[in-house]
Amino acid sequence: MIGNLSARVARVEMTLAVMLAVSITVLILLNVVTRSAGAALYWVDELAIYAMAWMTFLSASAALHFGHTVAVTILTDLLPPFVRHIAAKLVDLIVFAFALAMFWFCWRWFSPLELAQHGFDFKAFQGATFNFIYAEPTTTLGIKKYWVWMVMWAFSIGATLHSFTNLIGQNPADKKEES
Repeated sequence: MIGNLSARVARVEMTLAVMLAVSITVLILLNVVTRSAGAALYWVDELAIYAMAWMTFLSASAALHFGHTVAVTILTDLLPPFVRHIAAKLVDLIVFAFALAMFWFCWRWFSPLELAQHGFDFKAFQGATFNFIYAEPTTTLGIKKYWVWMVMWAFSIGATLHSFTNLIGQNPADKKEES
């Protein structure tokens, strides 16, 4: 069940990442056209950067599921199969610990419980916690940056799910490679 959930989440992440990649291409082309016409749209640069960040984090999370992460195997290739399996599980455990740490840092950074305790009043929250995450606007788009930073939640949740699935050996992608 958890393996199938991981697979569905990874497909959604990759679909969104592909859509963002296409939007980056369109935004860059729009930027080229408007700049060459002498009517640059400055918000396009910022939006393309944020789309690239979202694409990167979503793709990185999905890569954990599909096993397409970067690996240096010069040492592990020399190990006997049993030790190689242990080393792979150790790597899965380290990735899982990193994903949990990312989730914890998001929890601390966004402080959802404290925000709820202040009735979702951003000013009261800021005054009590000196946490201004919900106040900072983007430079040209004019939206609050916490909307952009929400990708950190998406990454930490996805990475935790995928790395846990890999750790317990329930990843359907692994079963396809074995057969």
